[in-house]
Amino acid sequence: MLFNPLFDDRADAGEKLAEAIFSEVAKFNESAQETAKPIVYGLPRGGLPIALPIARRLCCPLDVVVAKKITRPDNPELAIGAVTADGHVLWSTQKPRNVRVQNTALEKALEKAQAQLIEFSPKRPIVNPVGALAILVDDGIATGMTMMAAAQALRLQQPAAVWICVPLAPLEVIASLQQEADRAIVLETPDPFYSVSNFYREFPQVETEIAIACLQQQTEWLSEP
Repeated sequence: MLFNPLFDDRADAGEKLAEAIFSEVAKFNESAQETAKPIVYGLPRGGLPIALPIARRLCCPLDVVVAKKITRPDNPELAIGAVTADGHVLWSTQKPRNVRVQNTALEKALEKAQAQLIEFSPKRPIVNPVGALAILVDDGIATGMTMMAAAQALRLQQPAAVWICVPLAPLEVIASLQQEADRAIVLETPDPFYSVSNFYREFPQVETEIAIACLQQQTEWLSEP
C-alpha cells in the first residue's frame, strides 16, 4: 500500500508542530492566572529532532523523559505496558496474569530505560517542572503507551499542565491522550495508519549522538547573549 508523506522529515514536522504549539501557549497564558514557563520534553530518540525546533520557538529548555515499552518475553513485538526510567509503570489491558512474566518483562524494560537515561544525563539541563508548562513531544504515536506513561510520570512532578504534542497519531488513541494530558496537539490523524514512518518522506533512525546533540544545542543556544 502506498502512502502520501505528510512531512518531509523530522525537522519539517518539528517546525510545523512548533507553530501550532506556539499559538496555543499564547492562548494558555492569556487565560491563566499566572504565566507558566514552558519546558519541552522529547521522548528519545526520535522525539528529540522534533522537540528541538519547538524549544527554539518557545525559547525554553529542552529535556528528556525516557519511557520504554514492556513486551512479553515470548513476543517482543507485543506491547503490554510501558515504564519510565524513574519506575512509573503503565499496564495495558493485555497485562499478563502470571506475576513472574510481569516482573521479568518489567525489569527488562526498566533496565533499558535507565540505561538510556544515563546516556543522556550529562547533557540534560537543570530544570524544575513544578509549576511549569510541560510539553511532551515525540515524532508520532502508534499505541500511545510510552507517551501516556511519560505523561503520568511527569504529572507526579507537579507541573502546572502537561501537554502531549505530536505530528501524527491514529484517531483511535486521541481520546486516551486527552485523558492523560491537559491538552493534546496532534497535527494529523491519517486513516489507515499502520506505522509512523509511512508518513515521512525521510525517516532515518536517530542515533544516540544526534539526540544528545539536540539537548546540547538548545542549552548552548539559550546561554548565548
